[in-house]
Amino acid sequence: MKVLVTGAKGFMGRNLCESLKAIRDGKDRRKRYQRLLPLEVYEYDRGNTADELDAWCAQSDFVFNLAGVNRPKDPIQFMEGNFGFANDLLAALERHENRCPVMLASSVQASLEGRFAESEYGKSKLAGESLFRSYSERTGAPVLIYRFPNVYGKWCRPRYNSVVATFCDAIANSKPYEVSDPAVELELLYIDDLVEEMLKALLGEPHRCGYDGLDMTEGDDFCACPATDKVSLGEIVELLQGFKRVRDTLDIPNMAAGSFRKKLYSTYLSYIDIEDLAYPLKPNKDERGSFTEILHMDDYGQVSVNISAPRVVKGNHWHHTKWEKFLVVSGEGLIRERRIGFDENGERFPVAEYRVNGADRLVVEMVPGMAHSIENLSDTRDLVTLIWANEPFDPERPDTYFEEV
Repeated sequence: MKVLVTGAKGFMGRNLCESLKAIRDGKDRRKRYQRLLPLEVYEYDRGNTADELDAWCAQSDFVFNLAGVNRPKDPIQFMEGNFGFANDLLAALERHENRCPVMLASSVQASLEGRFAESEYGKSKLAGESLFRSYSERTGAPVLIYRFPNVYGKWCRPRYNSVVATFCDAIANSKPYEVSDPAVELELLYIDDLVEEMLKALLGEPHRCGYDGLDMTEGDDFCACPATDKVSLGEIVELLQGFKRVRDTLDIPNMAAGSFRKKLYSTYLSYIDIEDLAYPLKPNKDERGSFTEILHMDDYGQVSVNISAPRVVKGNHWHHTKWEKFLVVSGEGLIRERRIGFDENGERFPVAEYRVNGADRLVVEMVPGMAHSIENLSDTRDLVTLIWANEPFDPERPDTYFEEV
């Protein structure tokens, strides 16, 4: 299949092209996309020539028209950039009698409803929609018109046309920003969800819909990506400020699959300056070695790294509810566990021993009611252990009681 993407260097175009090229190059091997192979991707943007566009229009099996003008100096450029280019594109396809499907990236502003009633951008997008419908009626070529809301994600330009990109860049890099009205609500579409919908369209599986003003309805005049979220500016800023604090608190918030929080956190991370991607942790050190918390997760516990100096024994305690998984990643050690208390004969319960080292990748579980210890068997090397606990450490309720194994 031969696919033409206009606006290929823009925010949506770049994300789509990278996904298409991953399929083309065998890096994305998901079965459903293999029927697109062999795949050619034609990337058209301002640096390309009219001759290249003409040649690609003659050959393409599918066209994504993502080109457009968002923030011109003169409002008249909205019509020139959004309507004018679309007209040239469709004329080239018609000239070559190419009846392949054509997708148009329109906008909810084309509804000209509510706060968009006087939008010059919306007017230019609505004119583009009419142009595409006329082209389809005249030629029989399928057209897919998507009215996108605010789109956010990696590679979106801050201080341009995305408030999410602006807030992410500002908060991640400690730059000034303003929130005009925290109560203002936005409908947001994550770029990966948009790209997934574009790939479905390419496979002939777009989500069809209609519109009544700004409200999506049943129908087939339009297409849509249904995975959107409605969030206020204040909520966005509050989440981003929380993400900023993670390096200090180590508290990773819950991020359910498909949640706005998960998508926004991925977006936020992509705006951190490349020179600021490392940050120090605070080890708790003594003569025995060190214990360093890496991260806390609300419902999924805590990850830490423990370093034991040569011949040191650590632990010798037990828990009521807390449980842990130990994974030695360097060195050689001995883990001992014993059920606390005494058996029916008044004898201490037997000790189980697990010899561990950095090569075996053996996970040993420290379970409730079992005293446990870990000993570094080396005379010269540190023992490094990765530890996951089912709950973050709470100094007010440590649930840790001394007991020699």
